[in-house]
Amino acid sequence: MVNLGLFSEIKPVVSVNVRFRIPYYTQWGQSLVVGGSEPVLGSGNVKKGLLLTPFHEGNELIWGGSLTVPTGFQSEYSYYVVDDQKNVLRWEGGSKRKLVVPEGVENGKVVEFHDLWQNGSDGLPFKSAFKNVIFRKSSSLAIEKRLGAIQNKLDRDDSVIVQFKICCPNIAEGTSIYVIGSSLELGKWKVHDGLKLNYSGESVWEGDCLIPKAAFPLKYKYCKYGKNGNFSLEYGSNREVTVDISASGPNYVVLSDGMMREMPWRGAGVAIPMFSVRSEDDVGVGEFVDLKLVVDWAVDSGFHLLQLLPINDTSVHKMWWDSYPYSSLSVFALHPLYLRLQRLSENIPDDINQEIQRAKKDLDGKNVDYDGTMTTKLSIAKKIFDFEKDSILNSDSFKNFLSKNEEWLKPYAAFCFLRDFFETSDHSQWGTFSQFSKAKLEKLVSENSFHYDIICFHYYIQYHLHLQLSEAAEYAKEKGVVLKGDLPIGVDKNSVDTWVYPNLFRMNTSTGAPPDYFDKNGQNWGFPTYNWEEMSKDNYAWWRARLSQMANYFTAYRIDHILGFFRIWELPAHAMTGLVGKFRPSIPLSQEELEKEGIWDFDRLSKPYIRQEFLQEKFGPLWTVIASYFMNEFKKNHYEFKDDCNTEKKILAKLKSLVEKKLLLENEDKLRRDLFDLVQNIVLIRDPEDAKSFYPRFNLEDTSSFNDLDENSKNIFRRLYYDYYFHRQETLWRQNAMKTLPALLNSSDMLACGEDLGLIPSCVHPVMQELGLIGLRIQRMPSEADLEFGIPSQYDYMTVCAPSCHDCSTLRAWWEEDEDRRRSFFKTMIGSDSLPPEKCVPEIVRFVLRQHVESPSMWAIFPLQDLLALKEEYTTRPATEETINDPTNPKHYWRFRVHVTMESLLKDTDLTATIKGLVCSSARSYPGQEEAQPGVAVVPPKQQIAGEQEKIRLPNQDPKITSIAVL
Repeated sequence: MVNLGLFSEIKPVVSVNVRFRIPYYTQWGQSLVVGGSEPVLGSGNVKKGLLLTPFHEGNELIWGGSLTVPTGFQSEYSYYVVDDQKNVLRWEGGSKRKLVVPEGVENGKVVEFHDLWQNGSDGLPFKSAFKNVIFRKSSSLAIEKRLGAIQNKLDRDDSVIVQFKICCPNIAEGTSIYVIGSSLELGKWKVHDGLKLNYSGESVWEGDCLIPKAAFPLKYKYCKYGKNGNFSLEYGSNREVTVDISASGPNYVVLSDGMMREMPWRGAGVAIPMFSVRSEDDVGVGEFVDLKLVVDWAVDSGFHLLQLLPINDTSVHKMWWDSYPYSSLSVFALHPLYLRLQRLSENIPDDINQEIQRAKKDLDGKNVDYDGTMTTKLSIAKKIFDFEKDSILNSDSFKNFLSKNEEWLKPYAAFCFLRDFFETSDHSQWGTFSQFSKAKLEKLVSENSFHYDIICFHYYIQYHLHLQLSEAAEYAKEKGVVLKGDLPIGVDKNSVDTWVYPNLFRMNTSTGAPPDYFDKNGQNWGFPTYNWEEMSKDNYAWWRARLSQMANYFTAYRIDHILGFFRIWELPAHAMTGLVGKFRPSIPLSQEELEKEGIWDFDRLSKPYIRQEFLQEKFGPLWTVIASYFMNEFKKNHYEFKDDCNTEKKILAKLKSLVEKKLLLENEDKLRRDLFDLVQNIVLIRDPEDAKSFYPRFNLEDTSSFNDLDENSKNIFRRLYYDYYFHRQETLWRQNAMKTLPALLNSSDMLACGEDLGLIPSCVHPVMQELGLIGLRIQRMPSEADLEFGIPSQYDYMTVCAPSCHDCSTLRAWWEEDEDRRRSFFKTMIGSDSLPPEKCVPEIVRFVLRQHVESPSMWAIFPLQDLLALKEEYTTRPATEETINDPTNPKHYWRFRVHVTMESLLKDTDLTATIKGLVCSSARSYPGQEEAQPGVAVVPPKQQIAGEQEKIRLPNQDPKITSIAVL
């Protein structure tokens, strides 16, 4: 019994017994706790929450517990799985529950809450993507009643009041929710005689019903009843409720039945980088205002989502290197590249207007001219600013923007000024300004400073970018299109954020990815890794602010490289490639542990292993020259790198110097690769912060250092390698993700999707499922090791499926670049041994796209290039030119532009009709699906989601091939 003094200094006279009951299976040593916002439930401290007790009821394991509260008591609460020490192991997804003791419950009465464990997906209907966009109309329903007075019904010893509660976020106008069931009070399964529920807000429908005890166990279902007389019953078996009908049983039962079980909502979308959009009014690059055109095209094509790449300012180097959208100068500032100059003022002078028109013509190229576009836009914008700055800077709208955003806007403007003044973004070279302080900042942005106009110009640009993007974002909402942003995993080492918050970053390291589908040498992104320990001290405030800023414009977002929130691939600052790294956090191999295994020669294993024969094999007759420049012979036929070239960065610098001096005339790239192979020829990586800790090198069996070991040592390292990469870290990585990811997810109500590609630890997908995160499935990169191609019909509901993405070739280029793979796909996915067409003809594109729209995935999102390939007219450009990124090239120029304007695409009704036909025939947002809803991973019967079977004739093929059956 709980001490009621927790609620007040004066013990309440009237109290109610509240019981909790939830079915849930736990592992040995685990228990369930109810934690809530009020003291009796721990005041947010789970260890002080209510510990539940398990008992069996038939085949189910039920957890129950009770406490005494005053009448009228209210609290938020959730269920948590804890260990013996009440440490939280996991908790429910979805939104916080609300415990409300119904009005009229008198002293001594018992209220029993029957709950179901909420998966992370249960919270999806309350994300802004659905609540404010997809289900925008149904979210404006009027609340019909709160919990009503019970009056004298609780005095009936032969009956129990049951409150039915169901969540149904998407409901057509004029439709009602009913409960029908086995008792007379629920209509004996007849809808007209059932219990009509009332809308109580937040997509919840509820109603009270006095049920005789003799009617239990009670079977029931929820259904929708439309104004036209049609009704739809929820899927699955009947629901059932059993109560204790003895004198000690409950007087009032609250059934929180979660989501209405329906065909899950499925949608489709288009993905295109902002810079790739082409319109009739843009200046050299897609602009935020152009999103309205893309939204219109998406609506015409049956899409409900528009996905972008990151749109933050990346102008670190002030050259085309800044075209890389994942290297943020500021995680808060928008990119000036996407500014619509014509919208800066209603009174632009004629000479400036003419300059804009000339710029439009000059920059209207096949690809983005990053340098030319940035220079031109900022130059013209500065002229307009000078013309109208007084009126704008003194306007209430501008002052309000500055006031709301000064926390990041002032440091950003000061950084841009210092970057240009010192001609570098490397803030370590800024003298007294290298160390950030608020006092220095206030001097830099002071109205009395000689450069205040420059500071204000950066304010001005961000202000207009905000206005233009906000306009496009609101337009997307009104049109029912989810605007999806992208959250990069890193920031540039020379950024505003590392200048202002250096304690949040490990500046002597670099972020990347181990070898994978994209690059056999791994990837080195150059970002500093995060100091998670420091970030946790203020509950990840930097991340929370970052997500809150994104939520100003987006209703969904993609978490770039979500694996980084479990563990990051950390490289030393001197690395160029991504091969010789280690996971952070991870449990290293200790020297003591290795010595117990009989491993002792740590220098031999952790330093490059270079024998004379290796040099001869790689460099041929040139080997003596290479050795003289780069190496010392420390014992007969064994070499080591000299101190001035014993890292990848040093090798690159020395090699360039030798080539420039004409001391080496050979192929520089080949020499670099061969020398890198040698410096990477190790078995163990020694921890730079702890000389007695080691990490097995990725793919260590590929090294000659490993192959020269004895068989016993090889077997030991094989076992240790497998343990390190696939077993040893799982608990640690899960714990790390459960600290960091909830802070992100709880800081906004955007719909979150995670890019879970690459080497996936086994803990990742369970955590994503628990947190309601949507994963990514690319057909050519199956997560199943035994598959060459993903099978869209077998994808989980909580996924985004796509035939390609910005990090790989388009569907058309992928098809045409490899004949063996093309034939394998043709045989595996289409079921034909015949020779496939060399070109990715529209029939092939249609087949692949149809596979994806008919999948169970919540979202099917297609790059615009893949959609344009449905029509031959748009395939005249070489397919290789449509690739957005080459992950193997760290200095790739991100400059792809669609070769047709959005205005002309809007006029192409044949293409939009074709796309819409694919989307609608697959039951993705088709007109009769208004009553569907997300969050219940129940895959509908295939005949309900598949379009009619069709035959597609392939032109110019072997006459034996007559068609492809689209299943």
